[in-house]
Amino acid sequence: MARCHYNESVGFFYNNSGKELSPHWRPKDVVVVALGLTVSALVLLTNLLVIAAIAANRRFHQPIYYLLGNLAAADLFAGVAYLFLMFHTGPRTARLSLDGWFLRQGLLDTSLTASVATLLAIAVERHRSVMAVQLHSRLPRGRVLLLIMGVWVAALGLGLLPAHSWHCLCALDRCSRMAPLLSRAYLAAWALSSLLVFLLMVAVYTRIYFYVRRRVQRMAEHVSCHPRYRETTLSLVKTVVIILGAFVVCWTPAQVVLLLDGLNCKSCDVLAVEKYFLLLAEANSLVNAVVYSCRDAEMRRTFRRLLCCQCLRRAAHKPARCTPSTHTGTSARLVLPENGHPLVDSIL
Repeated sequence: MARCHYNESVGFFYNNSGKELSPHWRPKDVVVVALGLTVSALVLLTNLLVIAAIAANRRFHQPIYYLLGNLAAADLFAGVAYLFLMFHTGPRTARLSLDGWFLRQGLLDTSLTASVATLLAIAVERHRSVMAVQLHSRLPRGRVLLLIMGVWVAALGLGLLPAHSWHCLCALDRCSRMAPLLSRAYLAAWALSSLLVFLLMVAVYTRIYFYVRRRVQRMAEHVSCHPRYRETTLSLVKTVVIILGAFVVCWTPAQVVLLLDGLNCKSCDVLAVEKYFLLLAEANSLVNAVVYSCRDAEMRRTFRRLLCCQCLRRAAHKPARCTPSTHTGTSARLVLPENGHPLVDSIL
């Protein structure tokens, strides 16, 4: 029977994996913490603003904005989790108990999993809306809430697994180098699941793009506004590239080193870059707020009202005016002659 090491210190497992625990703050540690605190602060501020905007504007009380609100909540949680990590890293890591270390890791895994899963849920919701030629999905609120609950149940399950079963406390030869208390199999599974989410997002957005392009080409044969429809298609391509490009840039490096460590690549120096790649993955929580929210014209107007107290006071004394927007910066609203419904809205 394998011997378990529940009474050992965190340092014991770091020594076993060959990961150095310095008793003093090194220049590298200071740089990582300084960058981490900056990114965490920006993540917290931007996602709090998104949540406040969705709560304040009744026009955002639609399924897609509920999912955007959930994405902001997941990214806000990721900011808190990374902030907790920054205050319990470097020389402070050795002072953590095993439960404290698993708490630190579980917060990160849960928040980042919830963020990635919500990105996929948004893609699926957009596919459903576009295929049904609707500006906003008519998915009942109850189903949206069930979808959001499903995201968090999956995220919590994956985040709690290491502390309860998927660790290496009873199998030291299976310990990861990057996360010395976790099993390498867990890291490989996490990396592969994130890769699967990305591939599904690519498939969904590719299908949306080709569907919209076919509709535009069909409509261009019957209308004279060729440049407008061409602009709509190009805007859609731009949005898809930004969404998928942001995910690739932020997540691919971390997924690669996780997978290499999970596959026990002896010659791969994953420890030299792990902290920076984790910081890049955390930065995706900031990018999400920009890509999915700040590129929407109505969302930007709501941000300005929330941030400008003087504007709020003026708005209280003046009747609200609705200014139609033909181009939001994310995609133009394309009206179908057959039924008058927009084909693409500003939140892809």
